[in-house]
Amino acid sequence: MSNKKQTAVDWLVDQLENNPIVIKDWVDVLKRTKAMEKEQIVKAYREGRTDEQSGIDKYFNRSSEQYYNQTYGGHQ
Repeated sequence: MSNKKQTAVDWLVDQLENNPIVIKDWVDVLKRTKAMEKEQIVKAYREGRTDEQSGIDKYFNRSSEQYYNQTYGGHQ
């Protein structure tokens, strides 16, 4: 696979297409996918925030981790 970035879903599809996964390994694969998704969401929120928006929108005054937990319930 090339060095391009993947979304969590792209990574999961790649795993399913290119690796024989036995049933007992599914839980680990799915947990890793969820962790990747959380990391991507937190990073996108953090990088999408601007100082101008911080003064306008009360939601931008929270950390990216708080955003994830409030929006998605903090499930891992």
